[in-house]
Amino acid sequence: MTEDDARARLQASVSRETFDRLQTYADALVKWQKAINLVAPSTIPELWSRHFLDSAQVFDLCPVKEGLWLDIGSGAGFPGLVCAAVAAEQAPELRFTFIESDLRKGSFLRTVAAEMGLKVGVLTRRIEEAPPQGAAVLSARALASLGKLLGHAERHLSPNGTALFLKGATHAQEIEEALETWRMSVDSVSSQTAEGAVILKIGDIHRA
Repeated sequence: MTEDDARARLQASVSRETFDRLQTYADALVKWQKAINLVAPSTIPELWSRHFLDSAQVFDLCPVKEGLWLDIGSGAGFPGLVCAAVAAEQAPELRFTFIESDLRKGSFLRTVAAEMGLKVGVLTRRIEEAPPQGAAVLSARALASLGKLLGHAERHLSPNGTALFLKGATHAQEIEEALETWRMSVDSVSSQTAEGAVILKIGDIHRA
């Protein structure tokens, strides 16, 4: 998928105001990238396909229209900040909080969210040290193994909450390994942007 294709797909699926917010985000990321390594430099030419469209597809799997969406290990804000931009119009009762331990990345998230006109919370703490959040939705991308992510989900999700994890081609092996320690319900949704990749939609998380 080309960058033009990715931009066109996003423009067709969101309002002009939402797309303008995403453009503001993209411009800020390129600017800050010069000082902070927010994303792999090699992915900057593929910003819209590799990061923005990849993140936007997660919002479509959100099972609720209100409550707290917690994005962990947020880094440059994928997928959480993209989903927050979409939710501002499509699910305005959703609240967003990001957990990112790196102070500079936390500063980026606060600054760019304000520039986008979004009200979000940013906790610059380690995920395992942050107070339990009781989130309705928890998301993560390129952060840790599924087993470790489930530990974070157990801490921060509400009992009926849903985890949305973007995973690559090794997701089946990760699920098998996680089931040695965890029990869960899991749906695997094929990614629109990367062959072999999936979004895992997980609920009913508890230790085996």
